Amino acid sequence: MIPFIDLAAQQARIRDRIEAGFGTVLDHGAYVMGPEVAAIEARLAEAAGSRHCVSCSSGTDALILALLAQGLRPGQGVIVPSFTFAASAEVMPVLGAVPVFAEVDPVTFNLDPASLPAAMAAARESGIEPVGIIGVGLFGQPADYAAIGAFAEAEGLWVVDDAAQSFGASLNNMPVGQLADITCTSFFPAKPLGCYGDGGAVFVDDDAKAELMRSCRVHGMGKNKYENIRIGMTARLDTLQAAVLDAKLDIFEDELDRRQTVADHYEALLDGIAVPPRLAAGATSSWAQYTVKLPAGTDRDAVMAALKERGVPSAIYYPVPMHRQPPYQSYPVSGCGMEVTADLCSRVLALPMHPYLDYAQQQQVAAALATALGNSGASGGMQEIA
Repeated sequence: MIPFIDLAAQQARIRDRIEAGFGTVLDHGAYVMGPEVAAIEARLAEAAGSRHCVSCSSGTDALILALLAQGLRPGQGVIVPSFTFAASAEVMPVLGAVPVFAEVDPVTFNLDPASLPAAMAAARESGIEPVGIIGVGLFGQPADYAAIGAFAEAEGLWVVDDAAQSFGASLNNMPVGQLADITCTSFFPAKPLGCYGDGGAVFVDDDAKAELMRSCRVHGMGKNKYENIRIGMTARLDTLQAAVLDAKLDIFEDELDRRQTVADHYEALLDGIAVPPRLAAGATSSWAQYTVKLPAGTDRDAVMAALKERGVPSAIYYPVPMHRQPPYQSYPVSGCGMEVTADLCSRVLALPMHPYLDYAQQQQVAAALATALGNSGASGGMQEIA
């Protein structure tokens, strides 16, 4: 079976550095907020071109910290795409606020700036005051933050970049970390830059917001952890995870280059078989996932079963729109019909993607997909599957 994500190959490359980092942490014994945490925050901030990096315990907690820094209040609304992972939407109800679901672009799969007026209207019709937008860099490509930011500025909204999947990417030569008011990312092991457990970070240039988030991640602490000056949470990054990230950051740029090579090969190999992902003008991707669109009407379950028989794993990100998930069905939804989101949820399929996927394996993937689609009776004509 071809690995869907090959963490073992990556670990073999840097295991000596990881074990050395673990040894240092075991020697000094500062397992929580040890010196490695501040050190990796400095390295990450430099990589993102950001004044501050506030590390934390997960990508979800990173979003919560960002919303606290933006002053989100109960009852207020935040526009978010419906075609996304649950964390992008669940952080609003956790704080008593309201997600307002918007449509995505059929090519990039990211929040469609043209859908924002309809989402605003849906919020206001529901009596919700919209105050912000969470864009999502889905599958590794940043959303169109120039257009999103222009709309937000005109409407008096703030913008948060959910870059759980897109850290390391860029848009118009600006790195993720510089594209929105605040940027959040995840270090879940499967991410392009992942640790060996949960972890996350928030990037911001504003000194006061950075200080507020540092306070909130340790129970709202003031000058020390027993002085509580606000309501907070437990959201610290473990020192051992910081040591893992330090080793992985050493090879991150090389791995991003390798991921792009894999994506380039896939685009050529899958021509006429399925619709490969497309990058917007000026965008790069960290290629967290490689998600294609299958021909309309394809029996996707049958295709996945056929791929598995040929040693090719696959996954669906995401089979159900957020606005149709049971906990979210009462929240405002853009009145545009959400047809793109529904179509993507019915047709997308993620193929193996990692920096150590060799060309022969990619040929195996492409051949298996072509056979699976042929056996399912689906057309491979690009005109019919666009």
